[in-house]
Amino acid sequence: MSLHIDVYANRRQRKWDQRTQAARVLWAVCLPLFRFSPRPLWAWRAWLLRRFGAQIGQDVHIYPTVRITMPWHLRVDNFAAIGDHAILYALGPIHIAARATISQYAHLCAGTHDWRDPERPLRRLPIHIGADAWVCADAFVGPGVHIGQAAILGARAVAMKDLAPGHIGTGNPMQSRPAK
Repeated sequence: MSLHIDVYANRRQRKWDQRTQAARVLWAVCLPLFRFSPRPLWAWRAWLLRRFGAQIGQDVHIYPTVRITMPWHLRVDNFAAIGDHAILYALGPIHIAARATISQYAHLCAGTHDWRDPERPLRRLPIHIGADAWVCADAFVGPGVHIGQAAILGARAVAMKDLAPGHIGTGNPMQSRPAK
């Protein structure tokens, strides 16, 4: 029984501060305005994300089915695109550089827990997707990973380490080779 109480005590210590909790609730309330907007209303979704602190460049295409956890941690540069059903788990900063493409069902996860600490504190590690990079369909980018400029992370690949500029990463675990 005491173990059960200790687990709850640890959970209580890890709660978000009140400002973050309020912002997350407000984002959840406004989410239908994003989610149910017609596909071609890119500018509307960009405007809404900016209201929540996201830095969104010009002519950015973010589809209405994209799931964004904390838009205030998101930066998307000019002419980038984020496809249907992509997940941007932005517990930490996510930067998507100019002309980068995040394909459908891709998952960018900028948060994890420190497994070495018994309390498992949250670690918010930034993700950077370089200019002209492509994260293909259903690929996973882990916390703290940098995908280099013009790199390609292949379909269903899992990137738990950096992918060098101009390289192609495939598989799980990801294997990298220079693009030809």
